[in-house]
Amino acid sequence: MSDSVETAAVAAPALTGQSGTVVRSSVMRRLLRNPLGIASLVILGSIALLAIFAPVLAPFEENFANIAKTLAAPDSVNILGTDSAGRDTWSRLLFGAQLTLLSALLCAGVAIAIGLPAGLIAGYYAGRFEAVSNWVVSILMSLPGLIVLLTIRAAFGPSVWISMIAFGILISPSYFRLTRTAVQSVRNELYVDAARVSGLSDLSIIARHIFSVVRAPIIIQTAAIAGVAIAIQSGLEFLGLGDPTKATWGVMLSEGFKNVYLTPTLLLWPALAMALTIGGLVLLGNAIRDALEDGEKIKHRRRRTSSAGTPAGSTTAEPAKARPSRKSVAAVESGTEHHLVKVTHLGVGYPQADGSVKKVVDDVSFHVDRGEILGIVGESGSGKSQTAFSILGLLPDNARIVAGSIQFDGNYTVAPGEDRVNQERLSKLRGKRISYIPQEPMSNLDPAFTIGYQLVTPMVRVLGISKAEARQRALKLLSDVGIANPERTFEAYPHEVSGGMAQRVLIAGAISCEPDLVIADEPTTALDVTVQADVLDLLRELQQRLNIGVILVTHNFGVVADLCDRVVVMQNGRLVEEGTVRDILRNPKEQYTQTLLGSMLEGKKPMTMLVSPPQGPVPHESAGTSPAGQDPAAEKEPVA
Repeated sequence: MSDSVETAAVAAPALTGQSGTVVRSSVMRRLLRNPLGIASLVILGSIALLAIFAPVLAPFEENFANIAKTLAAPDSVNILGTDSAGRDTWSRLLFGAQLTLLSALLCAGVAIAIGLPAGLIAGYYAGRFEAVSNWVVSILMSLPGLIVLLTIRAAFGPSVWISMIAFGILISPSYFRLTRTAVQSVRNELYVDAARVSGLSDLSIIARHIFSVVRAPIIIQTAAIAGVAIAIQSGLEFLGLGDPTKATWGVMLSEGFKNVYLTPTLLLWPALAMALTIGGLVLLGNAIRDALEDGEKIKHRRRRTSSAGTPAGSTTAEPAKARPSRKSVAAVESGTEHHLVKVTHLGVGYPQADGSVKKVVDDVSFHVDRGEILGIVGESGSGKSQTAFSILGLLPDNARIVAGSIQFDGNYTVAPGEDRVNQERLSKLRGKRISYIPQEPMSNLDPAFTIGYQLVTPMVRVLGISKAEARQRALKLLSDVGIANPERTFEAYPHEVSGGMAQRVLIAGAISCEPDLVIADEPTTALDVTVQADVLDLLRELQQRLNIGVILVTHNFGVVADLCDRVVVMQNGRLVEEGTVRDILRNPKEQYTQTLLGSMLEGKKPMTMLVSPPQGPVPHESAGTSPAGQDPAAEKEPVA
């Protein structure tokens, strides 16, 4: 099925006295603006109301028979005529709607109850559960559905409820595969990692960030499954395998076919009811899909005259003050102070198909103290990000700690001899005492939620404060990180802010729960040069004011020189040099460090050409000008 969604871009005119406020219309409001949605709701709503009020609207009981009026034509008493047993067609059509719709809902409900949770778990966690689930799903899909239903009918009798439960189990693999595929496509997205680092539990991440991706396909699938269930149920009853004492559309269809030459309209009414219901379900599924995934709208509101001169982001809260460093009880009692983070002989590897382990981090040791910024520098593939992710506990599932240990505030998160990060210990630290600033800010904000929601939710969960208090803190944080209009940014969606603002939002989120350690992974890589300096100044100002430790992962020595106190240099997974920034920049001891420093552009003579000019005259150029249209005497010797 196609998941294409028509999107409409609504431009926000810049008018004096107006402010663009981002809102999302309710799903029902957008649904009612869609002609297909209105048509489907009218059809299904009418059928549902007729089914609900069948005991009131039906002039006779479903099995009341008048032998004197068999196959009677429509009249004032029997408005749609009667069948071969003298039963009123209109009454049976109404009572049949009850049983048919309920059985379809039962089938879809069973399929969702089995397939959706299994797909979410398998897609998010993978591993053994996914392998076992795939095996079970393959078995279910290999079973011939019609034969299974016929066997169940023979074993349990003509029960529509048992048949629909069995059919729901048989089609649950479709929900499983659909959900698992959708979850796998987003489980490694950066905004999911950011939610995990912010301290949200797996259940919260699945409910808030993952389920929003699968809901539209699930709704469409449910509409289709309900229609198929009606068709299957009616088909079995049409073949004479249903309960003849129950009024369903399938039984009526079978009755009409037997008497098609005597009373053709007996076949028309149940067929028309089925066609309208199945068609309405398909239209409703697509209309709801469009309503859920429709583009956001910009709603313009006039500012009140009284607030015209007041900045939207002005707050009266006091500036954040530096927090005293948290020392462990053991350190205080013993009279000694330990490091905030201590990495000792760390090794990280990945098992290979031949049984070997490929090391990406080997024998790395360093420490970070409170109020200190440590830079980890290296080229791509040097192992710096893997080292940082080891501290965060965000290594891939197949990664192994092959050596060493990691301590945070004196407590092991990776104890000597452990081959994995202890997630139970780290889950109590991530988002609370350890936070993360990722690169590519636009990819780390969930596009389905406002910026304010993504700032407020972790604070409510981690700090245990109310939403109102969290909102005030979020507005203050947005103001602290240099956003001129916190109110507007709070209500905006990620696609409506610039990359620099998005990075400031991530920094605000990183310090929102008052961490002791912030790990920043290339925080300026995706930003323009003009914005990078502002972000670096902001990080330094916040670090000094809040007395937090910072680990800055970067490949740029220029960033290290501007921001860091100490630096470690990594190459091919190993630590090659460590020292203060002043010592490393002035007197690098290792050749690799000298090479990295040599790659910096600061202080270098600008290159006018990348390659030596060709010999002889340059085609299509005048004799008195260079290829750039400048005087030849003004050109410098090209730098090779």
